[in-house]
Amino acid sequence: MPFMKGRAPIRRTLEYLEAGRLVLKDQIKILCINYHINGEKNQGTKDFVFWHLPQVQYKNPQIQILTLKNMTPSPFIRVFYETGHRMLIDVSNRNKDEIYEHLIKVIGKSKHVLDEETIAREKKDNPANFGELCDRHCICEVPGQVPCPGTCPVPKHWRGKYTYNKIEEY
Repeated sequence: MPFMKGRAPIRRTLEYLEAGRLVLKDQIKILCINYHINGEKNQGTKDFVFWHLPQVQYKNPQIQILTLKNMTPSPFIRVFYETGHRMLIDVSNRNKDEIYEHLIKVIGKSKHVLDEETIAREKKDNPANFGELCDRHCICEVPGQVPCPGTCPVPKHWRGKYTYNKIEEY
């Protein structure tokens, strides 16, 4: 498989990308990560970009994410909000997991908000849905559909029993 080549090919699997826990708040528009590729205090940020950034990008497709390498001696993350405000997060001398947990706590949506959004997404108010938990129990309740055979008999020429077996019971 060609997608399983390169360094750490697990990062390209859908299961790995969906396992990310960092869903950024709606007000965030740009996430900018500045780090240097050399140095001890930059290693955690470098690992964060390698391991966790694909998950963050997958979970937040509407947010622009920038990585700027070798432009600053100390690593930091700058967050731009739609209101024009900025937040600066110092990630110097932290490992990738500490950075990830800190970002979840500071700029990520809480578990409660994510659960509410999931419930709202699964809401069954679409008129095309029918079943137990929907407005309509059966497709026959939709105007223009064939009524249920239990309440109104279907014409015999519509039933396969009479059509395919050539039964002449009209």
